[in-house]
Amino acid sequence: MTKAELVGKIAEKTGLNKASAEKALGAFLETVEGTLVQEGKLTLTGFGTFLVEQRGERTGRNPRTGDEIKIPAAKVVKFRPGKMLKEAVK
Repeated sequence: MTKAELVGKIAEKTGLNKASAEKALGAFLETVEGTLVQEGKLTLTGFGTFLVEQRGERTGRNPRTGDEIKIPAAKVVKFRPGKMLKEAVK
């Protein structure tokens, strides 16, 4: 599903026009991003939890040459689904 399709679904389910639905989705995404940057964790009860975790430096291989390379440490966003989401997907 694309962002445009998601906006269409939100508009359909809420009765908003597509412009309002797009603003609402944009505000939600900005809020999630800001919360993860500042706090590192966002929990939506029943849906799941977004976390920012530190991944350590590691060694990898260049697939073209086979040479070892260092992959630097980085922060990554992870998602852990909640109980309701897990059950809905089954």
